[in-house]
Amino acid sequence: MFNGLLIEKDDQGYRASLQQLDKAQLPEGDVTVKVQYSSINYKDGLAITGKSPVVRQFPMVPGIDFVGVVEHSESDKWQVGDKVLLNGFGVGETHWGGLAQYAKVKSDWLIALPESMDGFSAMAVGTAGYTAMLCVMALESNGVTPAKGPILVTGANGGVGSFAIAMLAKLGFDVVASTGRVDQAAYLSELGASEVIDRNTLSEPGRPLAKERWAGVVDSVGSHTLANACASTQYGGTVAACGLAQGFDLPATVMPFILRGVNLAGVDSVMRPIADREIAWNRIADLIDAELISKIATEISLDKVIETADALLAGTVQGRVVVKLD
Repeated sequence: MFNGLLIEKDDQGYRASLQQLDKAQLPEGDVTVKVQYSSINYKDGLAITGKSPVVRQFPMVPGIDFVGVVEHSESDKWQVGDKVLLNGFGVGETHWGGLAQYAKVKSDWLIALPESMDGFSAMAVGTAGYTAMLCVMALESNGVTPAKGPILVTGANGGVGSFAIAMLAKLGFDVVASTGRVDQAAYLSELGASEVIDRNTLSEPGRPLAKERWAGVVDSVGSHTLANACASTQYGGTVAACGLAQGFDLPATVMPFILRGVNLAGVDSVMRPIADREIAWNRIADLIDAELISKIATEISLDKVIETADALLAGTVQGRVVVKLD
């Protein structure tokens, strides 16, 4: 038996609770991992609270990422004792995820934990930091360099935003952070932001074209914020869109794209090919250090996850929350 968070939906309603689970209940998979750490991402918050139909099958263990040690393997790719991590591929949505002490998954979903990282650091980064790196890579692949101008990061106090700021700053970019919590500007400055602006300047309906400001954008917010970010991006700039905290709508026009050649790059972290994942995680390992982790991440136990999920959706959680399972 082992501890896990279980989401159920039946005649009694939708609920998440901490339960004792049996290994016989684990889903199909050719690798069993003893989970050391997981984390709480925005999608996990939606799943645990039931605020959005993230979970597709019931009962479900949430947790879209985890890191741990292989305990049993029927695959030639992985041996007992290997340190592995997983992001996405439907875990926590259609396949039991990481907020339990054991997980059983497909070997093709796993990658090796970079040698320079420990389990806590990997989940402090988690899907949020991994997504942030994919956004950085999208900017770079479209020719955005520090010399071309500042980068706007929206949703700056969240996990994606925090890591995007830190990694972009380490790469030499001038970073402008947009947040609804301007009273926490000191935290964002510590991460590397050169300027902090109130999200209200971007979150309301704006002009189809605004003054050119950004060489690139990392947006985890969507809706009017994304539309305004596109409208104020410089000629030939790139906007990497990876989230929908404000909404999934895009009330924009084609003008930034056809008059300024702005690139809108959609960034998906769930089904990303393994090769891209390995590149992203190895780059993260090179950029992230213990000092940065200490600024961004806090650790909780499994029994604190449900209340933390509520706080996350309420917008009162700063940075990343790591869940210790082992």
